[in-house]
Amino acid sequence: MCRDLLSTVVSEMGGQERPGQVAMTDAVDQAMRDELHLLVQAGTGTGKSLGYLAPALVYCVEKGARVIVATATLALQAQLAYKDVPAILDASGNVLSRRPKVAALKGRNNYICLHKVRGGSTRAKGQDALLPGADLIGDDDAQDAEYVPESALGAEVVMLREWAENQAEESGLGDRDDAPPHTPLAWAQVSVPAHECLGAQRCPFGSECLSEAAREQARNADLVVTNHAMLAIDALNDGRVLPEHDTVIIDEAHELVNRFTRAASKDLSPAIVTTAAKRALTWLDDDLGADLLDQADSIAHALDATAPGRITEPQSHVIECCTALRDITRTAVSQLGRKDDDSEELTDAQRVQAQAAMREVFETAERIVQLACADVVWVSESEKGYRSIHVAPLSVGGLLRENVFAQSTTILTSATLCIGGNFLTTARNVGLSAREQIEGDAPEVLETPMGWRGVDVGSPFDYSKQGILYVGRSLPRPGRDGIAPEVLDDLAELVWAAGGRTLGLFSSQRNAVAAAEHMRNAIPGISVLCQGEGHLADLTRRFTADPQTCLFGTMSLWQGVDIPGDTCRLVVIDRIPFPRPDDPLMAARSKAVEDAGGNGFMTVSAGHAALLLAQGAGRLIRRADDRGVVAVLDPRLVTARYGGFLRASMPPFWTTTDREMAIGALRRLGTS
Repeated sequence: MCRDLLSTVVSEMGGQERPGQVAMTDAVDQAMRDELHLLVQAGTGTGKSLGYLAPALVYCVEKGARVIVATATLALQAQLAYKDVPAILDASGNVLSRRPKVAALKGRNNYICLHKVRGGSTRAKGQDALLPGADLIGDDDAQDAEYVPESALGAEVVMLREWAENQAEESGLGDRDDAPPHTPLAWAQVSVPAHECLGAQRCPFGSECLSEAAREQARNADLVVTNHAMLAIDALNDGRVLPEHDTVIIDEAHELVNRFTRAASKDLSPAIVTTAAKRALTWLDDDLGADLLDQADSIAHALDATAPGRITEPQSHVIECCTALRDITRTAVSQLGRKDDDSEELTDAQRVQAQAAMREVFETAERIVQLACADVVWVSESEKGYRSIHVAPLSVGGLLRENVFAQSTTILTSATLCIGGNFLTTARNVGLSAREQIEGDAPEVLETPMGWRGVDVGSPFDYSKQGILYVGRSLPRPGRDGIAPEVLDDLAELVWAAGGRTLGLFSSQRNAVAAAEHMRNAIPGISVLCQGEGHLADLTRRFTADPQTCLFGTMSLWQGVDIPGDTCRLVVIDRIPFPRPDDPLMAARSKAVEDAGGNGFMTVSAGHAALLLAQGAGRLIRRADDRGVVAVLDPRLVTARYGGFLRASMPPFWTTTDREMAIGALRRLGTS
């Protein structure tokens, strides 16, 4: 039936059958039926969304099962839930015996909070609440804040609150994606983070809660579209966040480890402690409140005296300060939780939320001072000089293995899962092992419940004919002094030959800015846009609209930017994107691999670089008639021993180290 559904939908949508899409549909269908985990690489242009949605929808209908689809970003989640899946179902004809129910589920702070919208009052709907915007100004006493209706922020909040009431009346979900245009600061005035939610049982508006309504829809749906962050939160909370399910399909799975790492990490700074303390002062003993504020200052002094980098010694001044903070916040959490003399339960919303914020600080401090072997603790410094303490898991493989793969059949898909020519690096990062890989037909009895298969369904593009990989073999090796003059000269020649039409992917903002300035001086007739000079979405729009334009930037451009056609004929990568040698988390992960007898550089640093190179080079060919050049201005790609591993992860372009050949190809494209 999967093939029938795929064929019908493709035909109804006016598309053409793609061999890779058919192969992917078959592989996903077989994995769900065999209850085998699957890693499926589907190149750009395969149509992988339909490739996994077709068998997922059939599985929901035939087996009465629930399937979770997790995407990397909220934008892709919305695309699937509100456009792609409905379009597929509309085009499915009579192939399915019934129309599956579909729901989208996001984090709680992506929905309007009626308690906050109505001023945090326990009064019934229809009675006067706090003035709109009353909580916008004033840290200590929000109700004394003066509301300024002329302010743009105040106007946005008023608009959002009116929209929220309409949502409640019309049984909407108050989803941020459906809200009128607004700034993040305005949204913060009408939503709450999950750890500060009062809970449906305690909140006076719990019966109307829009977030709870979304969760109820998900519990009644066959297909639930969520995101990596929600999947991670569910794993961290022993499966209590997402509804019960039989299969998980993880799209853009190359991002999974980073998203899980982010969800399992915590940050602590003097500002975080001070904010939590000020919120709680009303209900704390004076001495305890003063101790909290003093401890924020102590942490600030400790950070000023500590160089950025990993912390491993319990005697560290930072750890000693966090130990004192842990003890103080433990007492504060207890005081905030005490019942009033005339109350049977804690009902003051601000007090409950202050306690939640304080508990978050306590739990973070407690985790930091443990210096657990499974965690990495370090101090960082921002560009503005502010220092913070961070704690992150050394690995999320165990979390994924035990709380995702062990719970349900899991399918990972992306255009870049084969690192160095195979799936083993990706599998290892998500908690699967090489000995658990199954080649050929699945055995009748699996020796391990973690059996997995890797499938590469290829790409509809002929990379060897559509693109050239030029490597600047004669250029100097990258150093610490920024981008070399020879590299800038090479870049200028390539950009001139391309007539603009260049996406520049740089390893640092400093290099991107230096390259942009050089291009503006060397080729004044070509416009160069640089990340940081405006909103990235606007810069991308301008780049797309004007062919004689270049767009230079850093990591935000390496993934997810889709610019097909003549706008982008040249993708430039200034250097192999290895992680910074002073990155505490990556360094700790590399050391852990070495301590286990492996090659830390190849497993961690080269694996990281290979994934980014594959993603960056993939920006060039986005459709069947695209042509162009990927230029890597780092000779190590062809001179270093690891170069072959990195090139095996990139699209199979025709490769040259002859700059004149690359320039000639770009000039011919300009005259075609």
